Amino acid sequence: MTAAEWCVFGTLMLYLLTIVPIKWIGARRFDNARPRDPGFYEDPIAARALGAHQNGIEAFPFFAVAVLLAEFRGGPQQLVNELAVLFLIVRIGYVFTYLGNRPTLRSILWGLGFLINIAIFFLPAIRSHLPI
Repeated sequence: MTAAEWCVFGTLMLYLLTIVPIKWIGARRFDNARPRDPGFYEDPIAARALGAHQNGIEAFPFFAVAVLLAEFRGGPQQLVNELAVLFLIVRIGYVFTYLGNRPTLRSILWGLGFLINIAIFFLPAIRSHLPI
């Protein structure tokens, strides 16, 4: 497997690991029969963790498709790998800024992650113009 493919897996694990600790810490209050109970997420940290988790679910499909498309359509693998690693790093930073209630920095990181995704997605189309 390529580094980019491992980053797809890492991104999946990141959005899962964003919410699991909150549910584990609040195990006494968390009711698995009602996992979407808004009352559980009234705590500000739990609410931000849920937001980061949901955004991870939203960001994952485009990232996974971009990586696979770039690989299948002959994008420069080293550049795909580097951008995928950068995306995962940015997403980790995004989660921490979300949990830390830093909305401006969080939005900057979200935008950066989106631009990285766009770059990965279009690598096959622009590969002939790259100095690689």
